[in-house]
Amino acid sequence: MFRDLLREAYAAMRHNGRRTALTMLGMAWGIATVVMLLAYGDGFGQACANIFANFGTRLVIVVPGRTSLQAGGQKSGVPIRFTQEDVETLTTNLPQISHITPEVGKQATVQYDTRVFTFVVTGNDPSVESVRSLKLEQGRFYNLEDQLRRARVAVIGSEAKEKLFSGRNALGEHIRVDGLSFEIIGVLSAKMQEGNDDINRVVYIPFTTMSDLKDTHYLDSLWFNYQTPEYERLDQSVRTILALPHKFNQSDRQAVRVFNIMKQVHQFEIITLGLKLLMGFIGTLTLGIGGVGLMNIMLVSVTQRTREIGVQKALGARRRYILFQFLAEALTITFVGGVLGVVLAYVVALSVGRLTLYSAFAKNGEAGDIRLVIAPGTLIASTLILGAVGLISGMVPAYRASRLDPIEALRYE
Repeated sequence: MFRDLLREAYAAMRHNGRRTALTMLGMAWGIATVVMLLAYGDGFGQACANIFANFGTRLVIVVPGRTSLQAGGQKSGVPIRFTQEDVETLTTNLPQISHITPEVGKQATVQYDTRVFTFVVTGNDPSVESVRSLKLEQGRFYNLEDQLRRARVAVIGSEAKEKLFSGRNALGEHIRVDGLSFEIIGVLSAKMQEGNDDINRVVYIPFTTMSDLKDTHYLDSLWFNYQTPEYERLDQSVRTILALPHKFNQSDRQAVRVFNIMKQVHQFEIITLGLKLLMGFIGTLTLGIGGVGLMNIMLVSVTQRTREIGVQKALGARRRYILFQFLAEALTITFVGGVLGVVLAYVVALSVGRLTLYSAFAKNGEAGDIRLVIAPGTLIASTLILGAVGLISGMVPAYRASRLDPIEALRYE
């Protein structure tokens, strides 16, 4: 029976080839629109993920501030100052921490040969490479041995290297930082950089060596990354741990400012999900127009084949057979149009390539641009939407055909 239904559906479509082709084209355009819009939503989400991955997603920055609430008999307005003891306190009491580093930085005069620039020089533990997602283009990062012997070695950003050396090899060369000589052992890969941000002009040196340039007893900030998925509680956990030694109210957000990058990531995930739903809704409406066209064509087909339906019923065909006959024809048109639409979507996605987003206002921001990503989930969602539209569009004419009165159908001119 199934083979007979397909044969009859093929014969009916072949008899009205032009009409069938136009209907398939409408369905193809509709499903291509759905796939491309969903792919745009996926591409936007991937672009946001790449932007945050550039800085590190599971990253927390802890900056000392000034108390705004009274606590422990102390008045508000007391400045909070971090020391190395706070690094040990957080490491001991917060097991979720993977890597942690103190940071002390300053604006320093950096000189190579006759070239002199003012760059940010920052002293960190070797773990900063992992914490801040730093990628090396050349050389190596300083290690624990360099830290212990207070080696005067430096790892420089890509833009700092370009300004100082103009494309020449920098490894093994010596620069002067505030008059002190440092050997360059590594050059970082370029990171996304907005506006005048100096992220690619930073000079990294061991934390112990930083004391030759600046007093490192008090820290500018603490940076750490973590593995726990329960990132919402980290802010309060950090304040609770640091509140006792520094004698501030643990609910005082001004005393210690905690910046958890994962919160911004989660916000953009919600925005991305909303965008996908909007894109899917718009695409479904577009596909629905194609479904209306399919329904109209099938209703015309039912009208034109009324006498044929009457003959089939007179010869004993059941309503179910008539229903499946027209439904099979509608679903075949839908399936073929869907395949053509998916192929069209792939062609457009490959042709479009990269759509400018983050690179419009950020240097090295190509990874933050949108690419039409046709993921398996997109194809599954599009297929389900296509199947629903095709089934609804085909069911109405098929049901009408199955309910025709055989006597009236035979008398139809």
